[in-house]
Amino acid sequence: MAWHAALLSAQPEKFHHVYQPFHLAEISARCNLCPTLLTPDNIDHHLGELAEVEFLFSTWGMFTLNEAQLDRLPHLKVIFYAAGATDYFSAPYLARGIKVVSAWHANAIPVAEFCLAQILLGCKGYFRNQREYCGPEHFSTLANHHFAPGNYQEQVALIGAGAISQELQKLLHPFCLDVVVVPSRSEKRTLSLEDAFASSWVISNHLPNREDNIGVLNGDLFRRMRQGAVFINTGRGRQVNESELIQVLKERPDLTALLDVTKPEPPEADSALYTLPNVQLTSHIAGALNNETRRLANCVIDEFQRWLTGQPLLFDISHGL
Repeated sequence: MAWHAALLSAQPEKFHHVYQPFHLAEISARCNLCPTLLTPDNIDHHLGELAEVEFLFSTWGMFTLNEAQLDRLPHLKVIFYAAGATDYFSAPYLARGIKVVSAWHANAIPVAEFCLAQILLGCKGYFRNQREYCGPEHFSTLANHHFAPGNYQEQVALIGAGAISQELQKLLHPFCLDVVVVPSRSEKRTLSLEDAFASSWVISNHLPNREDNIGVLNGDLFRRMRQGAVFINTGRGRQVNESELIQVLKERPDLTALLDVTKPEPPEADSALYTLPNVQLTSHIAGALNNETRRLANCVIDEFQRWLTGQPLLFDISHGL
């Protein structure tokens, strides 16, 4: 049986960064692949050639087809999305029984690796030491009276229990650290947010992007942090009450905030996040970038192969609905 597939993205540059030529060759070897990348500008022109298409391959830049366009793809069965979150486009497809496969698990890996590095450096006191070691007169105090516990028998809190948190737990397993997990749903917690912030040396945010999580990480929690503790955010900026975090960081120069995400993104030009010495900003780099994005394409191609051989899909998001 000859299967038919097409490529879809509103961001061609990103699409071709994720799907390298060898990825497209792998897809072509398994089906009849339309060679043209479909975009919002050209899709209506090509719809007449796509009546037999059963699969769409996409990544960042995925867009939702309208009802009339979907009516012209009557055989569409699966969308293979080589990226993470699908909420922004998936509903109309799912409503028609079209499966959506996401590479969310593959995208969780680089975030977990990024957090692992920051947690290990955080427990070592690297970030505070680096900013305070600004002259020879500081060496003796910093070397002989170092404040941080190190990576042995210390508590690390992961806020959220989703894919990134689970991957990070695996990466932390070889280390002699007490890793506590605080699920996003309060009814599933054995440790409160308040206790996690008060007792952990590093707190890493991995809350899901839900409306009920907006602003839940607030000034009261940050004020509970231990002397010298570290807060990491690779989740979402809006989960942090940013003005309250800034106020606490001004009051507590001993604390360190490592922020890969903010709200807004980037922060406003006059934001104190740019100038506070105990804040380190990164430009949303924790997720898959550059070479790492190839893992996303590999993930969905593996899923495509599972479909072709009659195996269950591992990352079909409709299973969680």
